[in-house]
Amino acid sequence: MNIFEALRESHERQRTYAKALIATSGDSPERVEAYKQLKAELQAHETAEERHFYIPLMEIDEGVDLSRHAIAEHHEMDEMMEELDETEMSSPAWLATAKKLSDKVHHHLEEEEHKFFQMAGKLLDDKQKSQLAGQYEKEYQAQLSE
Repeated sequence: MNIFEALRESHERQRTYAKALIATSGDSPERVEAYKQLKAELQAHETAEERHFYIPLMEIDEGVDLSRHAIAEHHEMDEMMEELDETEMSSPAWLATAKKLSDKVHHHLEEEEHKFFQMAGKLLDDKQKSQLAGQYEKEYQAQLSE
């Protein structure tokens, strides 16, 4: 497995959880569970991806800008999750922020898969791609189990 395949697996889970989240209503057990799943997935993915994809890419001049952009988007998603944590789940404001988060997640994943992965594919060799996948998976699992 290479790093792109490893990241895509998590991306599919994020899409599923984000869709499930905005399909919920009120302060329901479904909403609580959907948000918990999405938040855990995003946090584990972001941490592992930054450490084992974006930071290695930043060591290459051509990888700096795309890495900074992606990390900035991770930060925006973190801020939205903080906002959700501080908002009453049954309020209309909560759903509005959840929709913004879902939109940002979808935008970010599209951009990664259609733009960043192509650029990174040219910057990393096959050995690096498979090494990073192993490191990412290990970190991702460790983050999920925290």
